Amino acid sequence: MENQEPKHKRRVRYKGTHPRSYKEKYKELQPEKYRDTVEKVIKKGSTPAGMHISICVKEILDFLQIQPGQKGLDATLGYGGHTLEMLKCLQGKGHIYGLDVDPIESEKTRQRLEKAGFGPDMVTVKLLNFAYIDQVAKEAGPFDFILADLGVSSMQIDNPDRGFSYKFEGPLDLRLNPEQGISAAERLRTISQEELQGMLEENSDEPYAQEISKVIADKIRKGQEIQTTTQLKQAIEEALHFIPEAERKETVKKTCQRTFQALRIDINNEFEVLYQFMEKLPYALKEGGRAAILTFHSGEDRLVKKSMKQYLKEGVYSSISTEVIRPSAEECARNSRARSTKMRWAVKA
Repeated sequence: MENQEPKHKRRVRYKGTHPRSYKEKYKELQPEKYRDTVEKVIKKGSTPAGMHISICVKEILDFLQIQPGQKGLDATLGYGGHTLEMLKCLQGKGHIYGLDVDPIESEKTRQRLEKAGFGPDMVTVKLLNFAYIDQVAKEAGPFDFILADLGVSSMQIDNPDRGFSYKFEGPLDLRLNPEQGISAAERLRTISQEELQGMLEENSDEPYAQEISKVIADKIRKGQEIQTTTQLKQAIEEALHFIPEAERKETVKKTCQRTFQALRIDINNEFEVLYQFMEKLPYALKEGGRAAILTFHSGEDRLVKKSMKQYLKEGVYSSISTEVIRPSAEECARNSRARSTKMRWAVKA
């Protein structure tokens, strides 16, 4: 049988003048091809569906003071925006290792960096959790500089198939690596009301943890499984029915954000992983090596601050940031997802 040309697949058509659903945003999902469209979206203060806007780039580069010939590590590769800017600082001399647990996005990023002129001679991408930084340091280190951006990439948040956001209908998954572990839907199926309440309080300081956990536990007990992002949002709305109508919409929005965050942290063992990373971090650095960490909620920041202060006290770090560094007002206006960002840094003794 002769080889047949693959049939051209037409893009999804959308109603009206602007695409609404994720799959309809074909221009945003191809930022390299449709630069004008992407720039318009960014100017409006939004993040295009197909990319991630890196935060605190100037502040990070100012602190890391990257020199040509150095060796660095981006412990959370993501879209590769920070990595790209750090590679430029090397001026063709040196190497950066990038770690990520997401097999889908890390391969896209590797290809994107290669197209930008940074191939395997300059950058090595490893499908690895940053808790294993000691393994990478043993193989390739120690490093002159290390960056860890603890935020979830916008490509993951905006893709409804990943289940990271209450804004889009999709399976309630929330795994950073969809090939490992159990989904958030499976987790809710077996969790007790007390355990769920504790998770919401500990992982996101949720003030309505008791009300939410009771509604979810009651639904599960009655056989009403929560398998989609919309079903979880509806359960939260049901739990907050007592909130005055004028305040309910905003309260539901913020509660959804906190609940999804708490579940994501639990599903991916994010606090345990961060604790391991911070314990091993100074031993992956050269003497005088620099590390910068971006956090996005109070639990992360407390853990990072405590670890840095302890190692400073023990003489492992020569200096640490005494105050958090925040993105500028201009950056926050351009990228709303930057508002909760805190940066801390440390220098190896």
